Amino acid sequence: MKKDIHPKNYRLVVFRDISCDYEFLTRSTIETKDTVKWTDGKEYPLVKLEISHMSHPYYTGKMKLIDTAGRVDKFRSRYAKKKEVVKSPPPADDKK
Repeated sequence: MKKDIHPKNYRLVVFRDISCDYEFLTRSTIETKDTVKWTDGKEYPLVKLEISHMSHPYYTGKMKLIDTAGRVDKFRSRYAKKKEVVKSPPPADDKK
């Protein structure tokens, strides 16, 4: 194996799915400022996820709408504005 090609800060990190409060411990190099106390009593860096295998519809088989960034509300408000715009009627033909 080549020397000095692997990251130096490879460590245990807790990932938390904020939509269903599921946590798992794995190794990662991701940088984070948050920490959490794990079940073994040790404190680990914490990474918050919006979606994981425990909340994704493909893995769960449930169609559950998860909108943490307000994207659905933004779409609906834009669509509602377009719906409110009344189209002017076409000009009438004065050929009688």
